[in-house]
Amino acid sequence: MSVQPVVGDPAPPDLRLAGLAVAAWLTALAGLHVGTRSLLLVSAAAAGLTTVSTLHLLGHLGRPGTVARRYGWIAVAVGLGVVCGAAATAARLAVRDAPPIRALAEARAPVTADLVIRDDPRPIRSVGRPGMLLVSTELVRLTGPDGQRVRASVRVLILATDPAWRGLLPGQRVTAEGRLGMPRGGDLTAAVLSTTGSPERHGAPSWAQRAAGTLRAGLQRACAPLPDDPGGLLPGLVVGDTSRLPPAVEADFQATGMTHLNAVSGSNVAIVVGAVLLLARWARAGPWLAVGLCGVALVGFVILVRPSPSVVRAATMGAIGLAALAAGRPRAALPALAAAVTVLVLVDPELAGDAGFALSVLATGGLLLLAPGMRDGLRRRGVPAGLAEALAVPAAAQLACGPVVAGISGTVSLVAVPANLLAVPAIAPATMLGVTAAMASPIWPAGAEFAAWLASWPAWWLVVIAHQGARLPAGNLPWPGGALGALLLAGLTVALLIAVRRPLVRRLVAVVGVGALLGALPVRLVASGWPPAGWVVVVCAVGQGDAVVLPVAPGRAVVVDAGPEPAAVDGCLRRLGVREVPLLVISHFHADHVGGVAGVFRGRRVDAVLMPPSTDPESGRDLVRSAATGGRAALLTTVAGARHPIGGVDLLVLGPPYPLAGTRSDPNNNSLVLRATVAGVRILLPGDAETDEQHAMVARTASGQLRADVLKVAHHGSAYQDPGFLDAVRPAVAFVPVGTGNAYGHPNPGLLARLSRGGARVLRTDTDGDLAAIRTSDGLAVARRGVPPGQHP
Repeated sequence: MSVQPVVGDPAPPDLRLAGLAVAAWLTALAGLHVGTRSLLLVSAAAAGLTTVSTLHLLGHLGRPGTVARRYGWIAVAVGLGVVCGAAATAARLAVRDAPPIRALAEARAPVTADLVIRDDPRPIRSVGRPGMLLVSTELVRLTGPDGQRVRASVRVLILATDPAWRGLLPGQRVTAEGRLGMPRGGDLTAAVLSTTGSPERHGAPSWAQRAAGTLRAGLQRACAPLPDDPGGLLPGLVVGDTSRLPPAVEADFQATGMTHLNAVSGSNVAIVVGAVLLLARWARAGPWLAVGLCGVALVGFVILVRPSPSVVRAATMGAIGLAALAAGRPRAALPALAAAVTVLVLVDPELAGDAGFALSVLATGGLLLLAPGMRDGLRRRGVPAGLAEALAVPAAAQLACGPVVAGISGTVSLVAVPANLLAVPAIAPATMLGVTAAMASPIWPAGAEFAAWLASWPAWWLVVIAHQGARLPAGNLPWPGGALGALLLAGLTVALLIAVRRPLVRRLVAVVGVGALLGALPVRLVASGWPPAGWVVVVCAVGQGDAVVLPVAPGRAVVVDAGPEPAAVDGCLRRLGVREVPLLVISHFHADHVGGVAGVFRGRRVDAVLMPPSTDPESGRDLVRSAATGGRAALLTTVAGARHPIGGVDLLVLGPPYPLAGTRSDPNNNSLVLRATVAGVRILLPGDAETDEQHAMVARTASGQLRADVLKVAHHGSAYQDPGFLDAVRPAVAFVPVGTGNAYGHPNPGLLARLSRGGARVLRTDTDGDLAAIRTSDGLAVARRGVPPGQHP
């Protein structure tokens, strides 16, 4: 018996359980932040109202009014959802806030903890401390400093620095010593354990975890001979292992909305097992056989990627949508999805605040509610059935997930849907060949390497799509962040889905969309020779360091900082035709700003070197003095408030307003902060100033002095940025000088998103090469030369 395509059902979707699921979800989410007492009050009030409503409805069973009764029962379901969500969350919060554990956490007591690993240890990149690992665990027993023993099943987050934590598997039991601390709140974590020691392992992981570890390691070995980009992507695509994924490729995938392909999410599970569904339909398998094949593939996939809680959650979401499509009953799947959401939230209320859970649910909901209509619309326009379904699935998932992504990132991706559509043909072959390589690796290594080589070709196509999509002008537009931005985009999405049913409205939406796209471009990207005509500042691609050039006259320029090594800054100045440097400014003496000072002097006349009052570190100061002495350049110092006009370049020193000491990095926080004005364009150059110096400047600087058109982002885009400082600058262009594959997690994704939300055009040297801001007759524009040889992302 063949499976007939699922056509649009004229009946409305069954939403009877949706109210229960949404109410339980939102109540649990609120409860994680308001506490147990408030939850109990809400639960009691909701229970009373639900009881009254139920008795009222039961008393009118024999009377007419079907519609009223239907909405009445939905209201009862909402009330039950509030009661259940509040009760479940309150119970878990009471366990989390158990007095013995909280007292030890508040006292930051040294403890010994017996733990069970809940998920894979993952590195923390944004804190500027390489090697730090975050490990989610379940506490079994805690021993305090006085020998007190506490048995409790609560969640403890581990901050570890010892590499021995990296190889632990979910389900493994360990003992660790460290200092207990308070969690940040908003989840079910009872305490944070900071440890510098290695864990003591007890027993071996389960057979499933060991099998998964063997297959994952085999896949990594098979991918080792491949080029870095496809070889690093393939394990992420197959099993969610992104340990070898180059940072630049990861950033491209984020910018194009393709991150779900290398992370285990509901949409990822749907895509992986959906390949089996398409094959089953092509083979004319019956609906129950198709469901069975999908189930077998789903179990195998869960074992391969490790059955951690996040994977099981994602598999649950994906299984619901696929079972509905395979069985041909999409209306029955929506109540099943609502029931699954309710059960998952009641069992683990922390999921209510998990972005991955929201994306999994929304992706599955989009698969059920939006994909059938999109597919049928494509088929009516002559698109073959298989292709129509392959196109509809990612488009529906992206539309459904868009509001959450916008709320998290503060941007709306215009390239996500076309990028995901272009990626569709490559996902199934790359995934199936990658799985083949993993399965063959223990018994036939040569065959595994061949399968991985075959899989690298579709993986390469995905890299190309992400790389090109991330470089499209205005591919990501700024959008309000947080819950308000998510709700706003959700409302607009629903309104557009309803409105575009009319041809006239479709045409109006297209015209308005194009106009909004053109009008939303904060600064246009121009393509021209190098150096571009009318340039007012160039940020050189010198690796993990700073080198900024300000034009004075043809062949003459002010240079601010010299990067980490001479050849890079010398090459940048040669490309710009700079033969004379009337002033070289050193923001501070760290090696990534002064290591290349000899390159500035190479074949050029340097008249003077301007240095900060701080001389730390002395090794960098001595290097600059030696270069200046050898080049017969004058040595000058400066202070906040001083002005240094050089031809058409006006330099005003804004910071540091006073010497700062005892900060996270005193050399960084005593960087010279300059505001340069070139051809009427304000350019702010804050060196490596971090939060302390930025905050001091906001407090001490006159209103409007920090405002600039172009911002050279401080400290290579680190997370240590003061929000008030960024609000005071409000740049139209933000340039990030940063090195490819640096070990510090630079630039910070949250910072880039914040700058984009503020309306800035953000470019970075690790992916865009030399960067220039240009004064044109139409205003400000930007240009990029491209990634220099040897620094390809």
